[in-house]
Amino acid sequence: MFKNQNEQIRSGWIILIGLIAMYIFQSIFSIPGIILLAVTELTNQSATITVDIMTAYENRPWILLLTQGGGTIGGIIATLLLWKFLNRQPIKELGFKGSWKDFIFGLFLGAISITLIFFLLMATGDIKLLNLISQPDFNSFTMSFLIMFILVGFFEEMFFRGYVIKTMASRQNKKWVIYLVSAVVFSIAHGANPNVSIIGLLNIVVVGLLFAYMYERTNSLWLPIGYHITWNYFQGSVFGFAVSGISPHGIYQIDVTDGNPLLTGGAFGLEGGLLATIFILVGFVITWLYTKNRHIETKKHRL
Repeated sequence: MFKNQNEQIRSGWIILIGLIAMYIFQSIFSIPGIILLAVTELTNQSATITVDIMTAYENRPWILLLTQGGGTIGGIIATLLLWKFLNRQPIKELGFKGSWKDFIFGLFLGAISITLIFFLLMATGDIKLLNLISQPDFNSFTMSFLIMFILVGFFEEMFFRGYVIKTMASRQNKKWVIYLVSAVVFSIAHGANPNVSIIGLLNIVVVGLLFAYMYERTNSLWLPIGYHITWNYFQGSVFGFAVSGISPHGIYQIDVTDGNPLLTGGAFGLEGGLLATIFILVGFVITWLYTKNRHIETKKHRL
């Protein structure tokens, strides 16, 4: 039950231990921000203490960063400790190989994908821009969420791609099983997000498969990390869409109420829409084209 035929702990148990450790560390590292928020609320004489924690964070981007960013750092630390002491592998083997070119290309691909979706939705009238393109509204969230999404990109790729995929591969699981499990676990982890939708969860599975494909094609986390960072940042902090249900603070403000939620994703954000599905699928083709030559070279060296 607990071990396979090679006397290894089964990958499912290793992943479960990882998830539990991840959430424990995230909770612990979030405590300073929660305490600071509580103190700020109590010492603000004009403030009305609210049970809606996101409302309390609304005008406090740096406290939000301390809380959620701290939790994300906790998840990164948990992943590194598990990898080193439970999986007993060097950190480099988690996926930090390859070229910085992959990271830069990932940043570009995530940014251009969201930008194209934004202008397509503008052209179809499914979103309304509330401030001029020439008048971006830079604010404290612009920088705090940049730090946040960088941390999230590193953490989620380290755990859901590096840790989960490498753990399953070391137990000789089939490739399609590894891909699917890593993507489904990734989606389940977003299941408690605000305004969650079925299309949103399915799209997170599909983008999880894309991240896994990027990881396998490059043998590195750099490409999916780059894509993940700018997909989130351009979606929420530039163009003002919700990010997997999380309220946006974009330099552009938009109104999606009159748009088709099957395209815009509604309150969940672009991941809840079919337009995002199309661009994620296009990402598979672009990844294949981007990595085609290196795979040809690898085959030549094997001959």
